[in-house]
Amino acid sequence: MVNSNANALGIIFPNSYDNLVPELVTERLMASIPFASRYRMVDFILSSMVNCGIGNVSIIVRKNYHSLMDHLGSGREWDLTRKNGGLNIVPPFAEKGVAVYNGRVEALASIIAFLKSQKEKYVVMSDANIAVNFDFKALIDAHIESGADVTVAYKEEPIPAGMMDSPTVSKDLYYTLGIEDGRVKKIYINSKEPSVQNLSMNIYVIDREFLIDQISTAFVRGYVYFERDILAPQISELNVQAFKFDGYVARISDMKSYFDENMKLLDDENLDGLFAGNSIYTKIRDDNPTRYINGASAKNIMAADGCVIEGEVEDSILFRGVKIAKGAKVKNCVLMQGTVIEAGADIEYVITDKNVTITADKELKGTDSFPVYVAKHQVV
Repeated sequence: MVNSNANALGIIFPNSYDNLVPELVTERLMASIPFASRYRMVDFILSSMVNCGIGNVSIIVRKNYHSLMDHLGSGREWDLTRKNGGLNIVPPFAEKGVAVYNGRVEALASIIAFLKSQKEKYVVMSDANIAVNFDFKALIDAHIESGADVTVAYKEEPIPAGMMDSPTVSKDLYYTLGIEDGRVKKIYINSKEPSVQNLSMNIYVIDREFLIDQISTAFVRGYVYFERDILAPQISELNVQAFKFDGYVARISDMKSYFDENMKLLDDENLDGLFAGNSIYTKIRDDNPTRYINGASAKNIMAADGCVIEGEVEDSILFRGVKIAKGAKVKNCVLMQGTVIEAGADIEYVITDKNVTITADKELKGTDSFPVYVAKHQVV
């Protein structure tokens, strides 16, 4: 890991865009959704921060955070078990009359005393709905060099269909940017333009003292969203710079995008785009390597440790401890931890949550446009 001090503290919002994948967040939040065979979504942003020398990271949770706390623990795998700084998980206040936060303004207002007590000059903020190997040092350097009030990262890409079509998008806003000579001149909220846009990654760097001042003022006025209520109204007065990211980004916006982004990693080019840079760290689980029993057939799969494969599996993502019995056929599937496919079962275009069992000789098939989802602990 990189041990240099980036003079910045990190803040991650793990519940952002939960509403877009309601099936996956009944007992967890966006940040702890399993992704890429052995990781969780939070691993990518958190590892990227640590790799760039950010050793003081706060995660402001809203609900369903027990799985996240179990995954992160003390932060040892990310080298965040420290006396000063380290990993700080901030649960919602349980006091009477204090509401669970809705947007970033309310979330940041809940830790304003913490922000005032820190020594780092800059604050880096991010959601956890993207899997990306991000260079935060380059972002911070660009911010310092430009003298900006705020610097926002963006990627040129079409707006995901899951975001545009979501009935709950009024709760989880997305933003596109109008940029001139590197400066953000306009922030568009929930744009419906079908072409390639400057789509915000919701990754920001801002001076800590300036952030405290802005949040304190906004909270008193009853504002909720950082981008809509603070940046957009002041866009002509503030120097908001844009930082273009050209690397690989997997953005989760609905169940289909979750399936598609996992399956894209079976392409070596995409896999290298996400993992070829700095290391991505995750919770360590001591387990045996994947075992392929005599007669097993495996083609173009990503399999984590602890799997036992006796049957046929093709074009699939297998998380830890998946068992595929003799005679079973698995194709174009995402099988989460502990899934058991019994003898003779035939499944295609299926997403199974943790500890699902598909019993012997059952046939379960979705389509590439509508994969079948089986909830946690279910027996089919």
